[in-house]
This record gives sequence, structure tokens and C-alpha cells, in this order.
Amino acid sequence: MEVRLEGIETFACRGINLEIREGEILVLLGPTGAGKTTLLNCIAGLIPYKGRVLLGNRPVDHLPPEKRGIGYVFQDLALFPHMTVWENVAFGLRTKGIKGRELRERVSEILELLRIRHLLDRYPRQLSGGEAQRVALARALAPMPCVLLLDEPFSKLDLRTAKILRLEFKRVQRQTRITTLFVTHNQAEAFEMGDRIAVMDHGRIQQVGPPEELLFSPRNEAVSRYFGYPNVLDCLSQKELDSGLALVDTGSIRLFVPSSGRRILKVAFSPSNVYLSREAPPGPKVNRFRGRIIGLLPDPPVVKVQVQVEGCIIGVEVEEGALREMGLEVGQDVHLIIPLRWIRTLEVDDGV
Repeated sequence: MEVRLEGIETFACRGINLEIREGEILVLLGPTGAGKTTLLNCIAGLIPYKGRVLLGNRPVDHLPPEKRGIGYVFQDLALFPHMTVWENVAFGLRTKGIKGRELRERVSEILELLRIRHLLDRYPRQLSGGEAQRVALARALAPMPCVLLLDEPFSKLDLRTAKILRLEFKRVQRQTRITTLFVTHNQAEAFEMGDRIAVMDHGRIQQVGPPEELLFSPRNEAVSRYFGYPNVLDCLSQKELDSGLALVDTGSIRLFVPSSGRRILKVAFSPSNVYLSREAPPGPKVNRFRGRIIGLLPDPPVVKVQVQVEGCIIGVEVEEGALREMGLEVGQDVHLIIPLRWIRTLEVDDGV
């Protein structure tokens, strides 16, 4: 179901207009204090607001939370500690008056979908972080809501578990086709999860679009700043290699980049993902360059380092302490590594 927000105003939101398309994952990305959670609470009807929330074409502003048909996974999960996994998942169905065989079948179905049937008799205190997250998602999905809201659901998990659960959630979302608004402050998570991304800052939506559009064509300073002022280089030519790679010529340097086989227009990588050292690092000479420092701009807790590499300038972020430890100064020669996994490409079908 499509969701439309029209002129949403609260203490933290400033005239929010936003459309979440039916069946998509829209990621709401922004720093702490941007108003992301407040906006979720408005949609769910948990706090007062001005403006309109429409599900489909139906305004729901007059409806209490339990009547809006919205599933919500809170950041702290809020599982009922005195209930088993089965009872937690069944809770929302029981509040809707569902019981007996229909209740058992629906709970069984959702436990199977989230692959947690083996946990049904456990209590929340007996679950790992990843298991508890799956249970919270199952509880939100069990009543078959028309919209799902997730507030930084994987932020407290270790990197490996969070990665696995992101893949699991995308599988479930594609299977159920539930319209989803996913809140995060993690740029990498936003790129991995979002069909589209809405950048929010100071209570306003700054830009909405596919991940590549925001990275390569930021609308304003706030969006560019949030994506770390990425290094963006034009691709003049490319040579397709095996295993989904291409070697691109930017006119200044040649880079190995991920490729789907389509024509690459631009490549981008964040200054925070470039490794810098005074000595040549060991290892294969893949995306490794030698350059000269031409500028140092303090931006605590990092220093923005400008490095001249052949015919282009590459921005690098280095922690203040690491900069002092290496004794880096303007005019010194340094070595850079641009890791393949952090490079993003803007691709088009040939002829477009």
C-alpha cells in the first residue's frame, strides 16, 4: 500500500512531504536528531502532529495506532519478557480477535517465514541478538499490516549478524511485498537496503531518489556532506574483466571497479574509505597509487587530506591522531589504496 505524508509538522519535523511507493523499501537516512524516529511515530499515530498521513488514498489521522494497520519494529525491540516467542508473535493477532486454528496457522506461517520455528518455546532472555530481532520482525508482520516501519533495527548487532539479517529481511520483504520505511544513520546499510533513499536533516527531507542519484547528483550541501563529499571521477573508457570487474580509465588514473557489464559513466568512493600511508604497503598492486599531499584541512576528529595523484586530486580522511603519528605535511609523498569493495559506479544501458 502506498503511503503519503503531506505537510507533517511536529517539534522535530518541518513540513514533511514524502511518498513511499507500494511494495518498496524506502530508507530514511540521516544523522541523530534529524527527526527520523519522530516521523515514524507520526505515521504510526503514536504522537500528535499537524498535516496528513494517507494509506492508499485514505487519511488515517483520526485513527488510533491499533486501527492504522501498521507494523512497527522499535530500536529496542520491546519484546514482552514474560511471553514466549510463540506468545509474542501471537499477541497482535489476538488483539485483532483472531483465535483457534486461524491463530495457530498464522503464527506457524510467520515463524516458518522468519526461520525461527525452533525458538517458539523460548523467552526473550534466552535469545541471541539476531534471534530477538527475527522475533520482533515476526511479531510486527503476523497481523498482516499494510505498512512496516523499522527504526534502526540492526544497529545493536555485530557486523556479521547485521549483514545476515539485512539479507534475510530483504528476502522476506520481497516475498511479502510489504511497503517498508526503514530508518538508519548508516550510509552503507542505506545503500544495501533501499530501493530509494530519503535523506533527512534538521527536520526536513533534503532529497529523495535511488542510491546512485544521491551519491552522484546530490541536491545540496547537506546531502553531499552526509555522503562524505565523495570522490567522483568520470569514466572515459572501460575494459570488462572476469568475475564482475572492469578496468576503467578516468583520464588520470586507472581503477579496478565492480561492473555489471553495462556502460560506466562515473565512479565514486568516500574519502573515509581510502587508506593512506607514508610507506608503500605490501600486497598486490590493485588500486594502489602514489601521490603528493597538497592540502590539509582540520575537521575534528579527522583531517581532510588532499592528495595529487597524477592528473587528479583525491580526498582522504585521516584521524587527527593517525596524522600526527605519521608526521604528514603538505608536500610529502604518500601511498593510497582505494579498496574495490567501497567503489560505487554509475552505470547505464549502452546507448542511454
